[in-house]
Amino acid sequence: MDRLGAPRPAARLVLGLLAAVQVTDGFYALLLPRSFYEDFPVGRGWVEALPAYNEHLVRDVGSLFLATAVVLIAAAVWLDRRLVLVALASFLVYSVPHLIYHLLNLGPFSTGDAIAEAVTLSLTVIAPAWLLVVMLRAGSPPGQPPPRSPSSS
Repeated sequence: MDRLGAPRPAARLVLGLLAAVQVTDGFYALLLPRSFYEDFPVGRGWVEALPAYNEHLVRDVGSLFLATAVVLIAAAVWLDRRLVLVALASFLVYSVPHLIYHLLNLGPFSTGDAIAEAVTLSLTVIAPAWLLVVMLRAGSPPGQPPPRSPSSS
């Protein structure tokens, strides 16, 4: 384990997947707001099921997804401990309330869509939370190297 406090490949994978989702959804909402509202994901209409449509709001959400993606991509590329911690924390500030809202509003969906939504949104909380916990358990404050184990002295 290096200064990151987590396995570098796992950190890159989690950050990269989260960034890919944010980029995809962000461009979709920003460039095709009506389609994002009516069809997301892949024709299922999950956003439309919880109305009402507001083009300004959908475009703003798309832009915010892209802004989040920039931080996640930077964290995945540089794997700087502080940057990764900030990226994970900021993503969780978004994804935890997002998950809670959707879990409390599954009524308009079919059973299959409700399960798919709950599972996919839960993964957007579980994966970054896992990585954050692993990094914080490494025992060093952000920007500091982890403590040396007795065997490495």
